[in-house]
Amino acid sequence: MEIYLRLFEVIFPVFFVIGVGYFIGKKNPKIDTSFITNFGANVGSPAIVIYSVTTTGLTFEVFIEYFGFYLLAIIGFAIIGIIFLLILKKDIIMELPPFILPNTGNMGLPICLFAYGSQGLGIAGAISSLIILFHFTLGVFLASKKFNFSVILKSPAFYAVIISVLLIYFRIKVPNFVINTTMLLTYATIFLILMSLGIALTRLKVFSFNIALISSFSRVLIGPLIGYLIILIFELNGVAAGVLLIQCSMPSAILNYLVGSMYSPKNVVDNIASMIVVSTVLSFITIPIVVFIALKYFII
Repeated sequence: MEIYLRLFEVIFPVFFVIGVGYFIGKKNPKIDTSFITNFGANVGSPAIVIYSVTTTGLTFEVFIEYFGFYLLAIIGFAIIGIIFLLILKKDIIMELPPFILPNTGNMGLPICLFAYGSQGLGIAGAISSLIILFHFTLGVFLASKKFNFSVILKSPAFYAVIISVLLIYFRIKVPNFVINTTMLLTYATIFLILMSLGIALTRLKVFSFNIALISSFSRVLIGPLIGYLIILIFELNGVAAGVLLIQCSMPSAILNYLVGSMYSPKNVVDNIASMIVVSTVLSFITIPIVVFIALKYFII
């Protein structure tokens, strides 16, 4: 009974905030969320990286290790995504981002925090920093089908990752005013983006349900299987293994839609939106199952 109570304590806050956003979006369909998007991309995401990586006791060795493990997971996601897109006869470049870039930040981070405390947040931050970095680099390259190095140089998340890595590598103590500031920005960003996800669910339309359902299964079902395979191969255990499993189970991130809408044609963006909606709805079922497994078998 205790594990079910803990599962509820982990899952409820995240789903509740998404529900608040959904309610607001239904009540006011014209509400403008562009501020949240700009804030999250330029201020919130860098703050999340710096806070979760530098203030949770995460070491440079663990950061690099789980940065690498999740990079392997992304390669696995990409292989599965390419196979599905070939079968579905879709654009294997522009429509790949929602397969490989899950919502590890604003959805995965709080779940890992509630499940495993600050230790879980640190490892989740190492994973999330990779995804945040990829959103504004690899995600843009795939959506536009062209390489533009200036995109990296203009990405605040890129500099946040570099700064965070340097701080933990040289074991530099972060000033309290930086910790307090990034903490406020981190939790504000998580709340706002979760709420905007709920609002987005009232707006994004599913244009081809069958295709979106098939694609979404690859994200929320095959994703955690890839994570579990990595856990077995590298014999991971404890908090780190649980966090990796949870982060691999996240649905497609809404940032895939926002990036795609700037660089990809409408038919591609419609398919991405469909996968985000369906995978997010499916995750309301799959994430509690994955978190239950993580809490039961990968404990502190």
